[in-house]
Amino acid sequence: MTIHGRAYVVGAYEHPTRKAPDRSVAQLHAEVAQGALLDAGLSKDDIDGYFCSADAPGMGPTSMVEYLNLRPRHIDSTDIGGASYLSLVSHAAQAIAAGKCNIALITLAGRPRSEGVATGITPKLRNPSQPDFQWEYPYGIANANGYAMCAKRHMHQYGTTSEQLAWIKVAASHHAQHNPNALLRQVLTVQDVLDSPMVADPLHRLDCCVVTDGGGALIVTRPEIARSLQRPLVKLIGAGEAVKHQAGGYFDLTTSGARWSGAQAFAEAGVTPADIQYASIYDSFTITVLIQLEDLGFCAPGQGGAFVADGNLISGVGKLPFNTDGGGLCNNHPANRGGMTKVIEAVRQLRGEAHPAVQVRDCKLALAQGTGGMLATRHGSATLILERE
Repeated sequence: MTIHGRAYVVGAYEHPTRKAPDRSVAQLHAEVAQGALLDAGLSKDDIDGYFCSADAPGMGPTSMVEYLNLRPRHIDSTDIGGASYLSLVSHAAQAIAAGKCNIALITLAGRPRSEGVATGITPKLRNPSQPDFQWEYPYGIANANGYAMCAKRHMHQYGTTSEQLAWIKVAASHHAQHNPNALLRQVLTVQDVLDSPMVADPLHRLDCCVVTDGGGALIVTRPEIARSLQRPLVKLIGAGEAVKHQAGGYFDLTTSGARWSGAQAFAEAGVTPADIQYASIYDSFTITVLIQLEDLGFCAPGQGGAFVADGNLISGVGKLPFNTDGGGLCNNHPANRGGMTKVIEAVRQLRGEAHPAVQVRDCKLALAQGTGGMLATRHGSATLILERE
């Protein structure tokens, strides 16, 4: 079902906390829901569609619908890791286009920092019934060493360097300095990244994202309702989803599912990568950004290193401003599903509500990209293209 212009984002809110030892996950969901409702000028009684992913406690949407005291007629709990919340925005738009709901609330929350979750360096625990468990878990694969394999292969195949990867963190830090809520606000240099401890060769500590508590929420609605509210009009014009897996061994460590989800989104929106003025790119690690930039068509395969070098991702300086809130590398990465914040910052840019130091001038077209799972094994990918009306 095409969603071009059939749904608008009218509410967006990011929780200001980065550590919440005094709050439950459910409470964080409630607080971001309230923030998004206030931003949109709506009340919880207006909500007739509710969307969340596996970060929601209990029975997911069942438990949260009760906790929030909602009465939705449509719910969705899609979970594809960090891509989940971009996928849920697309699903909300499809539900609205199909007449299943009119005003959809989408919430994310998590407390990995307070709970001491080392999301990058501990082996991923899975249900033993999952088909991949017996083949991978005994080898102790974790996020950091899985993404390091991708980085090492990209370097071998294309000559990408650690210095080029470091420019991605440097760009994020230039943006984070202007975000009072960002966990890391220090402006970094390439040498700072290279001098940080090695986590999994060739990835240094500063090649990795932060771990935070927090969350965010979005409200998506049909065009006529959006136009009745006193908010800037941001419409969803293209979306794509994909899953990349090992395909029986026919697997390329240097590509991601963004190759397919991005192509779908661009085709539906009727635009090209050259038209995009701002990009929110999922940034669990620096290599994650570089590979997705190539797969989305912002540069040719193997040219990502040259594309990101010399500050080309820094707003006001480079070719493609990215993650102007500081992204997961410097700002906020709650609940292993940081795709929510990618959509929120894209909405801010299109509304002209980003920090003045990083606001893209006359921003009319933005892309948000999410990746969830692991580039080295299997992952979900979701791409959104949004336009200011």
